[in-house]
Amino acid sequence: MMQQVWNHPVAAITETERAERLESLRRRMREQGIAATLLGPTESLRYFTGLVWHLSERLLGAVVTDDKLTYIVPGFELSRVETLPHLPGEIAVWQEEESPAALVAALAGDKGLLALDDALPLAFYHAFSKVMDPARLVDGGPLINGLRLIKSPAEIALIKYAMGLTLDIHAKVRGMLQPGIAASEVIRYIDQQHRAAGADNGSSFCIVSFGGATALPHGADGEQILQKGDVILVDTGCRLDGYHSDLTRTYMLDGGNAEFERAWTIERAGQQAVFDGAKLGAACETLDAAARETFGSHGLGPDYRLPGLPHRAGHGLGLEIHEGPFIVRGNKTPLAAGMCFSNEPMVVFPGQFGVRLEDHIYMSETGANWFTHPAKDPVSV
Repeated sequence: MMQQVWNHPVAAITETERAERLESLRRRMREQGIAATLLGPTESLRYFTGLVWHLSERLLGAVVTDDKLTYIVPGFELSRVETLPHLPGEIAVWQEEESPAALVAALAGDKGLLALDDALPLAFYHAFSKVMDPARLVDGGPLINGLRLIKSPAEIALIKYAMGLTLDIHAKVRGMLQPGIAASEVIRYIDQQHRAAGADNGSSFCIVSFGGATALPHGADGEQILQKGDVILVDTGCRLDGYHSDLTRTYMLDGGNAEFERAWTIERAGQQAVFDGAKLGAACETLDAAARETFGSHGLGPDYRLPGLPHRAGHGLGLEIHEGPFIVRGNKTPLAAGMCFSNEPMVVFPGQFGVRLEDHIYMSETGANWFTHPAKDPVSV
């Protein structure tokens, strides 16, 4: 097995922690009467076993039972899988003319429930329903995601370090921007800087918007050239041992635009209202409501109406950039220690500009904590 090269002051997730995760999964399986859990080629496979694989029409994954971890591997991929980091376990191979669903069913046994990774495509469910009683197939999402929702100290440390890398790069970007620069050049620079900082494969995503394009939450298609007096929005992140950073800053190169500065101040107040509402036991939806109430007090909204906040106030992150808990109306999940989520209640003025300030929060036993400190003013990061 190839060893991962690691050159960061924060530790990668250890095999010991992954083994503990598996034991927690097995304990929940016993409590819920689940005989086996299938982890597909998803972030959950990485979470529990360390094995990183891409989704395709060929099933590769792992079956977890009370006493065994068995990898399900296409025969011609065996040699590659053996070189990749993963927890020790048995490997069950299937050949091209064979049914991987039948192999999984045999490993799961003829009694009890089989929990399926909720990130598996529907086609795999249909394959399983042909080889075993569909009544035995259950959604593994609550089982799996209930564990992934609460981050360990090691996970929080990785996310915090990754956030710091990206925040430093935001500052470098602020220093290199000038009228005439193309958004594509900025995106290339951000990727290069993430690579130089040792992130996994550079930037995991990058949105750079100028002027009116900042009113589009996920940016505009095509090239953009920065003009004097443009509002600038940069939303980017990276991965470190698979864990995401995700930070947005909106600013202008020069001060003096009263309309923008007022909007920026309202946005920052909405972001602070989310943080102030992040109390242990508080329902996630109350944080979204706090941002909307703040914007409403300034004549914005209500609800999703524009000018105002067009989307939820935040999302969880970890091995996926968007995962639970979602900071959105209707989500009554109570905040608990170990939860990590974004704080980004964007304010949009259609046809003019948008302001999004995005930092992330992690909940500890004493309450809410910033991963990164919010921006201080409308001309800095």
